[in-house]
Amino acid sequence: MKHGTRPVAFLTRRHTDAVESAFVEQFDVSLNVGDVPRTAQELQQALHHCDVLVPTVSDQLDDVIFQHAPYRATLIASVGVGTNHIDLNAAERAGIAVTNTPDVLTDDTADIAIALMLMATRRLGEGERLVRSGGWHGLAPTHHLGHAVRGRTLGIVGYGRIGRAVAHRARAFGMRILWIGRPGSHTPPDREMAASLDELLASSDIVSLHAPATPDTQQLMNAARLAQMRAGAILVNTARGSLVDETALAALLASGHLFAAGLDVHQHEPVISPALLTLENVVLLPHLGSATVETRTAMGLRALENALQWLAGTRPRDRIV
Repeated sequence: MKHGTRPVAFLTRRHTDAVESAFVEQFDVSLNVGDVPRTAQELQQALHHCDVLVPTVSDQLDDVIFQHAPYRATLIASVGVGTNHIDLNAAERAGIAVTNTPDVLTDDTADIAIALMLMATRRLGEGERLVRSGGWHGLAPTHHLGHAVRGRTLGIVGYGRIGRAVAHRARAFGMRILWIGRPGSHTPPDREMAASLDELLASSDIVSLHAPATPDTQQLMNAARLAQMRAGAILVNTARGSLVDETALAALLASGHLFAAGLDVHQHEPVISPALLTLENVVLLPHLGSATVETRTAMGLRALENALQWLAGTRPRDRIV
């Protein structure tokens, strides 16, 4: 930057008014007024013309994006917790630091996981569609039966901030908790039990995914592991779509081996598996885990905080590389 000029920030998507106003106060800002997803070429060009790129988890910043260094941008202040949409090694080689926005979306994402559990177990999506279609003709004792959640076993795969927040909520429903996480990462309350993945899948009525997207978790729930789930079980995913083989999931839902599934994230997002779209026993949400005004504002302001710390010459609180 030249002395005396304002730094330039490039926001890839629209944000809440509070976030955009805060960026405008501190930066010369390129806003996405039409809120249209940016192309790879546009993202690469932005790196040449801005000081800070502010993407979301839907912006794919792979190694090809970073092949034309040096860039003007020295920071990618990503809005979201996960960073699997960014090739961190390539960014580092290009001399660009990366930050994320942890902590602020924990509660809202945990709420969505619980909402998906209730929707799937009680068949709420099917019921809502039945009413709207005019197919409901009054209460009948054996029609549209779901299952109670009280007394069920919930298996939590990934026992970090969000996984623990889900467990806290699930206990209020009288559920028994099994969990698997990084060894030694957390000492759980006495009422919760650690388990191997095989034990968890075989013993859980509901399996809720909260693991990060890494090479080790790519298709963690493949055909074999999905088949390990007990008959009539439910799968909930609010983590990343890459954790689940959706073709295998659709087959087990269609066969009746699995009672239902609730998905807020998708394997080829935003494209939804055609096989899943044909099934009544799957709840499909458009990545709403953090979608409250309060949390999306907090995420954007956290990205701004990281950007200002970086430009001031201090280490951002959420720096990854």
